[in-house]
Amino acid sequence: MKHKSGYVSIIGNPNVGKSTLMNSWVGEKISIITSKAQTTRHRILGIINGEDFQVVLSDTPGVIKPNYKMQNSMMEFVKGAIEDSDILIYMIEIGETKIKDKLLFSKIEKINIPLIVLINKIDKSNQEDLQVSIEYWKNKLPKAEIFPISALTGFYVEEIFNHIIEKLPIYPPYFPKDQITDKPERFFVNESIREQILKNYEKEIPYSVEVETESFIEKEKIIHIRSLVYVERQSQKGILIGHKGAALKKVGIGARIFLQSFFRKKINIELFVKVNKNWRNSQSQLKRFGYQN
Repeated sequence: MKHKSGYVSIIGNPNVGKSTLMNSWVGEKISIITSKAQTTRHRILGIINGEDFQVVLSDTPGVIKPNYKMQNSMMEFVKGAIEDSDILIYMIEIGETKIKDKLLFSKIEKINIPLIVLINKIDKSNQEDLQVSIEYWKNKLPKAEIFPISALTGFYVEEIFNHIIEKLPIYPPYFPKDQITDKPERFFVNESIREQILKNYEKEIPYSVEVETESFIEKEKIIHIRSLVYVERQSQKGILIGHKGAALKKVGIGARIFLQSFFRKKINIELFVKVNKNWRNSQSQLKRFGYQN
């Protein structure tokens, strides 16, 4: 039996459903999901294994025009995912026509690998609008295969995955067959905390935050975690902590609930807030937080 393996990257504008699709295929919550733009900051691999195949999915940050060095690094993750791909998925929301990075889009137009355009969120639309969207993207990307899906409801999600397997090159697995991601445990701790901050705070707070787990001690029945939440200004620190620590406690409770399900163990989590001025524009800090090599 010949074995198939390949890198399949999912790219697109913010909030089109890339992470929802990734998690659906992997069967685990690998990427955090919120309604806010820039929820995904890193390139995250989700590895799906079958007896005769391995699909290495890349969830990527939404395409934006960078305002910070951190956002430049996020767009480098997107470019790297395109370059590594054996199959490229360009995901859009139905009715979407805006191209946020024309240079990046020109790379997609010229790509010489299988290109799949997924028109997502069709559960929020009608047949007439869908047909208009299909025709628009057929003209924009004539080499692409175009499919309507709903990542949220699961419509045509399994069929697309089976189609991807058919297109994979013959190749041995890139990763051990029991591995589902390339990220370490602490990454998921950091992301679960950041997800709660995205959900519970407004305005600039979620975007100025970075999380670092400095202690992860796993015992037989419990994991003890100590994490630092960095903000850029002293005023943000006060907002994040809240009155008598109530706001930060809510973040910790939300993260603990998810992590207990993810690791299938009890979680004891301690959160501390520190000011790290201008970290989004600091080369050394971006490297420390994994945005640069």
